[in-house]
Amino acid sequence: MAKYLLLKHYRGAPAPANDVPMDQWTPEEISAHVQYMRDFAERLEKSGEYVDGQALAPEGAWVRYDGEGRPPVTDGPFAETKDLIAGWMVIDVDTYERALELAGQLSAAPGAGGRPIHEWLEVRPFLAAHPTLDCHG
Repeated sequence: MAKYLLLKHYRGAPAPANDVPMDQWTPEEISAHVQYMRDFAERLEKSGEYVDGQALAPEGAWVRYDGEGRPPVTDGPFAETKDLIAGWMVIDVDTYERALELAGQLSAAPGAGGRPIHEWLEVRPFLAAHPTLDCHG
């Protein structure tokens, strides 16, 4: 099995078919969208393909290490990502084709008017283990 990151973007991708921004949706439309996402994740949990997923809040900052005994340096807010990345889901599937199939299903979440958004999702494989690369310290 291979892990893939499905990224939901606010902007930066081609426009979706149902291109009404979420801040213009009714509370019922938002609830239907969130329920679709929950149901989708539940189906993948049952098939063993779901790893994790979250919607992201717009708050945040860039942070970096600034030397021993010094507080971290921050710079923000970081409009580059808060305006771009709406949320993500990690899946663990047998093939790249299955990752694309699931991303296509996820892109059909309902939006304004209850119509599928058909949004573009970014599908990114996790970097496979490399003998000279130890990401866990």
